Amino acid sequence: MADNKRDYYEVLGVSKNASEAELKKAYRVLAKKYHPDMNPGDKEAEAKFKEASEAYDVLSNPEKRAKYDQFGHAAFDAGAGGAYSGGFEFNMGDMGDIFGDIFGDMFGGGARGRRDDNGPVRGANIKTSIRIDFDEAVFGCTKEMELPLKDPCDHCHGTGCQPGYDPVTCTKCGGKGQVAFTQQSLFGMVRNIQTCPDCNGTGKVIKNKCRVCSGSGYVTSKKKIQVDIPAGIDNGQSVRIRGKGEPGKRGGDRGDLLVTVMVNQHPIFQRHEYDIYSTQPITFTQAALGAQITINTVDGDFKYTIKPGTQTDTKIRLKGKGVPTIRNNSIRGDHYVTLVVQVPEKLSEKEKEIIRQLDDEIEEPSDKKKGFFKK
Repeated sequence: MADNKRDYYEVLGVSKNASEAELKKAYRVLAKKYHPDMNPGDKEAEAKFKEASEAYDVLSNPEKRAKYDQFGHAAFDAGAGGAYSGGFEFNMGDMGDIFGDIFGDMFGGGARGRRDDNGPVRGANIKTSIRIDFDEAVFGCTKEMELPLKDPCDHCHGTGCQPGYDPVTCTKCGGKGQVAFTQQSLFGMVRNIQTCPDCNGTGKVIKNKCRVCSGSGYVTSKKKIQVDIPAGIDNGQSVRIRGKGEPGKRGGDRGDLLVTVMVNQHPIFQRHEYDIYSTQPITFTQAALGAQITINTVDGDFKYTIKPGTQTDTKIRLKGKGVPTIRNNSIRGDHYVTLVVQVPEKLSEKEKEIIRQLDDEIEEPSDKKKGFFKK
């Protein structure tokens, strides 16, 4: 049996002088990668998980590691009175911390997610949205919003207790803020650690709750927030206002306010990244003879001279007339205009006759005559 096994150090990918921390780090990577719950139905992953777990169980135990270094796999063969008899059976209690880390990563909670629950905690971010016009997104603007925001309760000064009372130690966790439990897994019982549900990790329970905030330590009130929207922002992008989110706990910083910007459509312009697109109607006379036309842009009216003989669907580019870039407002996109020749729908008999005469007079510069309107 021992001859078919890979070297435990090779399995974990560490040197024979690896420290306990290096062993743990290597095993965590492999266990998370090959755990059956992350690879359902994958027999090869299951085998690799067993192999890595067996290797870590031996090498993380100083006594077992010493025997393995001296005798190799033979130290644990059934004939040598070792701990292994060819099956995957080992003491899960020796690996409680590492499995708590791994299961915490995969299922929430666990040792890796642990922090100092009695220390400062940053407040959560708040997400909201605001709607602005097309031109406001192009050139930027300042908006004012009214939002319900939390602040520490003045009555209890954020403690959550009625004045004259203090929080008491949580009896469920003994003030540690965390509770340990075991759960059945594919490979036996696994010890896990989670935040105490009774005190929410604080280690304290409020018996006499503040009559103003009902024990939360916070009160909510509407506040006006100024939102500076930068020029060039696009639909769906967000503005972050630091320190305007939920208040922190135990002296932690406030979270941020994330404002998603929704931009109204423009009746004439369409935007793609930092470029603007529009359509400009011109008359038959302007197209045939050329003319100076007025094009509507985000900067206002722009004079542009079209050449004689301009065809419908001709595209022109107004450089630098697009949207400013957020990083550098001095750099702007372009405005692309499609010229569309408008054909009169209602003509008098006199107008029709003039056009027929004009059509007879115009011919292509080739040996094949072709009326202008037929062209």
